[in-house]
Amino acid sequence: MAASDGGTPAEEYDGGLSASGAHGTSGAGPGTRGVYAISVAAELVGTGQQNIRQYERKGLLTPGRTDGGTRRYSENDLATLRRIGALLDEGLNLAGVKLVLELEAENRGLTEDNKGLADDNRGLREDNRGLRKDLKEARGAEPRTDSATGHRGGTAPTQEQP
Repeated sequence: MAASDGGTPAEEYDGGLSASGAHGTSGAGPGTRGVYAISVAAELVGTGQQNIRQYERKGLLTPGRTDGGTRRYSENDLATLRRIGALLDEGLNLAGVKLVLELEAENRGLTEDNKGLADDNRGLREDNRGLRKDLKEARGAEPRTDSATGHRGGTAPTQEQP
């Protein structure tokens, strides 16, 4: 199974292991609703149904299930299956594929964490600028005290000559 034209397999991969579970697609969001039967999923990604069952047994993905137990594959599951195929085409075995998928999921989580921290940092910097401005205005209203001499006005008092 080869990646489609237009980019590298890693660039084309846009789904996979979700944050909701190790390998499942139980989280809410676009692409997580299982709508495809295994036969349709196999045809869409160009692999066999037995391969998909084996990937599930190995813990590479966990499709949703109907009340009757029938597997239902989501768009995210299809993306994971495509990524599995691309990694197998590159020569990895299933254990290696599992590690790569786990690392990619962890990387996505860390990237999201980093974005959140960067946003928090921007907010703190804005707060700091506002506080510095307030402090500058407050200092302008009353004379500053020189930390070296302890006198107001910033310079030492001059002594009068008799």
